[in-house]
Amino acid sequence: MTRLAHLWDQSRCIACGACIAACNAANYGSATEENKTWRWLRSNIRRVEVLRGPRPMLLLVQCQHCENAPCVIVCPTGASYKDVDGLVKIKPELCIGCKYCMVACPYEARWLDERTGLPQKCMGEECLSRVSQGLLPVCVEVCPAGARAFGDLDDPSSEISRRLARSRYVRLLENKGTEPKYFVVVGP
Repeated sequence: MTRLAHLWDQSRCIACGACIAACNAANYGSATEENKTWRWLRSNIRRVEVLRGPRPMLLLVQCQHCENAPCVIVCPTGASYKDVDGLVKIKPELCIGCKYCMVACPYEARWLDERTGLPQKCMGEECLSRVSQGLLPVCVEVCPAGARAFGDLDDPSSEISRRLARSRYVRLLENKGTEPKYFVVVGP
């Protein structure tokens, strides 16, 4: 059994948006219509700018693949679930579009696909396919600054484990008890 997780290194990120564009292209066919939930590209990565101090701070938010995922707990049909690798997924054939999962997520990491009436989230179909073949999600693959990593937290030799061991990091909204598996590196 593995515990797959994402890492985003805020100190390395150059805010180029390659991860967002790659998610859009790979998972949504470079769709130009807007993700109306976030008023942004059809992507599973949400760009948040926090205006504090002399310059804005960037935060990239996506599904945290929580150990205690509220979206899974509230789903009345079992469409939202955790797989054996710890990834939170959606079975569209079971989803009734009630949006309970969207409301329950404290990270606002789900968005409504107006074409299907169903919620979307990280990871999209293409990224799930890549991971099942032992490849990296597209956001990690395309990052020119090396600001992203993905892998097994229980494997001490994985890139994500090595980077977490030598970095200062935070997990968003830890006080919610969700045990997120999305790590934000804030420094060495």
